Amino acid sequence: MSKERSRIVGSDGVGEAVSKEEKKKHNGKRHDKQFKAAAAKLVTEQGYTPKQAAASLGVPVNTLQYWVKVYGRRPQREAETLETLRLRNRELEAENQRLKLEREILKKATAFFASQQP
Repeated sequence: MSKERSRIVGSDGVGEAVSKEEKKKHNGKRHDKQFKAAAAKLVTEQGYTPKQAAASLGVPVNTLQYWVKVYGRRPQREAETLETLRLRNRELEAENQRLKLEREILKKATAFFASQQP
């Protein structure tokens, strides 16, 4: 079996023979899962755009977008603020009070009609 070789011209203009296996080697940086997850959090939790985060980390935007897809989850809806939670609590308390009143009225009505029957 012969290895297939091709010529790659370097910056000095001199060509060198390189096998296909050598071409396929990863030339860029490799990042661990922790780095990728932290990079994804920049976009999903800290409000950076993918372009901003990629530029600050020195990685391609497409790579960062893939990491966000794999390691980060974009919030489905905005987090509720304290004020919206207080408003919802007041609404639920008012509804609860109304339902208790209705239940008491129905109890009294049931007792009244039960006493009227011979």
